[in-house]
Amino acid sequence: MSLWPTEPMVQASLVAIILVSIGIIFTLTYFKKWGWLWREWITTVDHKKIGIMYLICALLMLFRGGVDALLMRIQLAFPDLQFLDAQHYNEIFTTHGTIMILFMAMPFLFAMFNIVVPLQIGARDVAFPYLNAVSFWLFFFGALLFNISFVLGGAPDAGWVNYPPLSELTFSPGPGIDYYLLSLQISGIGSIATGINFLVTILKMRAPGMSMMRMPMFSWSVLASCIVIIFAFPALTAALALLSLDRIVGTHFFTMLHGGNPMMYMNLFWIWGHPEVYIVILPAYGVFSEVVSTFSKKRLFGYKSMVASLLLISVASYLVWVHHFFTMGSSAGVNSFFAVASMAIAIPTGVKVFNWLFTMFRGRIRLSLPMLWMLAFIPTFALGGATGVMLAVAPADYQFHNSYFLIAHFHQVLIGGVVYGMLAGLYYWWPKMFGFQLVEKLGKWAFWLFNIGFYVCFMPQYALGLMGMTRRMYEYPSGMGWNGLNQVSTVGAFIMGIGFLLIVAQILYSIRHGKRDTTGDPWNGRTLEWSLPSPVPHYNFVRIPEVKGRDAWWMMKQEKGDEATSTPSSSIQPIHMPNSSGLPFLMSLAFFVAGFGLVFHQFALAAVGGIGIGICLFLRSLEQDEGYMLSPKEIRRIESAQGRL
Repeated sequence: MSLWPTEPMVQASLVAIILVSIGIIFTLTYFKKWGWLWREWITTVDHKKIGIMYLICALLMLFRGGVDALLMRIQLAFPDLQFLDAQHYNEIFTTHGTIMILFMAMPFLFAMFNIVVPLQIGARDVAFPYLNAVSFWLFFFGALLFNISFVLGGAPDAGWVNYPPLSELTFSPGPGIDYYLLSLQISGIGSIATGINFLVTILKMRAPGMSMMRMPMFSWSVLASCIVIIFAFPALTAALALLSLDRIVGTHFFTMLHGGNPMMYMNLFWIWGHPEVYIVILPAYGVFSEVVSTFSKKRLFGYKSMVASLLLISVASYLVWVHHFFTMGSSAGVNSFFAVASMAIAIPTGVKVFNWLFTMFRGRIRLSLPMLWMLAFIPTFALGGATGVMLAVAPADYQFHNSYFLIAHFHQVLIGGVVYGMLAGLYYWWPKMFGFQLVEKLGKWAFWLFNIGFYVCFMPQYALGLMGMTRRMYEYPSGMGWNGLNQVSTVGAFIMGIGFLLIVAQILYSIRHGKRDTTGDPWNGRTLEWSLPSPVPHYNFVRIPEVKGRDAWWMMKQEKGDEATSTPSSSIQPIHMPNSSGLPFLMSLAFFVAGFGLVFHQFALAAVGGIGIGICLFLRSLEQDEGYMLSPKEIRRIESAQGRL
């Protein structure tokens, strides 16, 4: 099998990748930025810079996954269209789903985790800064390994769920499935480490006085999400590892003809897969809680019930996975249990929606961009939740399953929940990250185009599903009556694409023309991150704050007024900071080499990567890394430049 692509579209993509890579290398060399890139970014352990790198990756993956979606919609716009051949279409819908769930949504979440949580709880960094860097670079190289499959050897083509027997070596002999398996395992290690890191950070590094019931709601949502990550991701890792052994070593865990059981893979996958939905939506709930409170100028209504509902969802998320295969022949008792459990999750979700509405009630609402995305979320997610309850009814699911009704529901909740939530968070915390606000006029055009396109794209798909159109369909005959609805859906997808491009244009325009944030608190916020200058210095807090209640920063402003942000020069003490390290990058690069070798069953190359991993771990074990002390003189210089002394 040739390693190089033969399809013109893939060849053009390869040429574009090569040209962009040459351009980046030339730019870094011409402006002599290689040292800066290594010192400031590649070796950093600063949670804020790691969060920004996650954010850049997430936006790139949103673009890549969005292009895949547009290619699919072009193919389905007309019956019997030959825009894509069947194999290419299979690869595109597989990569679209995998990228959007694991390589777009997850890094978007981790960007928000890193940028916000330590600042909200009054910490100078995460609990394990070195491990945080390892997590990012494992994600980065896992994503890189997955994305090069498109141009080197062939992308995976068995769907984002990768069910055997289709994904077994007999039916998928190329490297595509191995790309999927190895890239997800590499990035999954980083995800588990991130879950552990932020769980410990929230439990052990809160500022004095910040009890659990004084924590900001976003930090609570991250805690709930991390609980699910820690217990759900190992199931995915186990499923992928066993299938990798089937393909690479020749075992038969899932091969029916040799005593294996494909249903075991499906159970393991969905034991992770449905909690994964809540891993990505719980932080979005936290974002909306922060946004609605800030832009309504009110304390969040029903704080304790919000906390309880977050934790209840994190537990109940493990009790619903079988609703993904109601049609597989389970007993009536099993189907009934999982149907009731699936419907029951709507209750704590409804609690949150009503709490947000009551927070807005009689509030002084400002319709800034974060609030617009929050308001757009409520009807979108309510409709998605209603169709979810329909799918949770086991007899009805026999009709809806595998149809475009399911596709519409899935995108309704994941785009309307996760993407809307992360965009609200992006706009909300952007001034804190970069020191300037995004220009609202372009952002409002993007908001309306994206929302209109969203409904135009996915509402027809509910009808298509009820009319019998199944998902994963490559083409359809002209006599089915699906033509018009598919064309409307395709138009909606392109309107969403224009909305995304306007968000990119808004960011680029705002770099020069956005209003600079000189106060550190452009929204009149309520939580501790808004007590810091924008962008935040690498040590975060000169002095760890003393928390006296919920909405700690709001209370400080009421108590101290304009003096709340000032720091007495005489009170500044040395601050302990962690050292940067290149080992996380090098070790993750070794993981990439090992994974690439295993994809093509080149065990010598895989062994080189494995040895590299071992060397990095050994070198880390010998390090006596006690960090360094930031002097009061340097702190005073930074604080003086920010006007804080």
